[in-house]
Amino acid sequence: MSLGLDNSGKTAILYRLKYGEFFETKPTLSFNVENVTISKKKMKIWDVGGNDKQRPLWKSYLRDCDGIVFVVDSSDELRMEEAKHELLAIGKSPGMAHVPILILANKQDIPGALSPMTVARMLSLKELTSNRPWHVQPTCARNGNGIQEGMHQLCELTRKKNRKQMAKPNRNSFTAVAL
Repeated sequence: MSLGLDNSGKTAILYRLKYGEFFETKPTLSFNVENVTISKKKMKIWDVGGNDKQRPLWKSYLRDCDGIVFVVDSSDELRMEEAKHELLAIGKSPGMAHVPILILANKQDIPGALSPMTVARMLSLKELTSNRPWHVQPTCARNGNGIQEGMHQLCELTRKKNRKQMAKPNRNSFTAVAL
């Protein structure tokens, strides 16, 4: 699931992952879905529009997601509070408590872009960390810097989360192994 405010670069990043090159995109009015392979793992990525009319619909897309990619325009400090509000709302959605979140601090090629550490602080990521894995990755959709590395991190966070869930006994479920 790829979410973020409008004009953060979600679709450009998705197409960079899918096709390996940069495309100028228009604002997404609904959603895009692409299958990509990252770290030998096939992923279906939903890129959902980020304008204020579409954001209330985000929760309906979250039900079966294994990880969230939240893209921020790190060159637009004025919208960080708005991004924080939306990210915290996603993090508090039912069933999302342990879903890993990858923050892509996009547009690092723009002079004055916020550092990943500053983005983490401005988004109040510590408020999301009740057993939730997260990572902030600096990226640039135009040249591709950091995108693959960020997605590898998300794969790793998801793998670790799944391993922990398998290790914890749960009275309401069981694991069967066919030998």
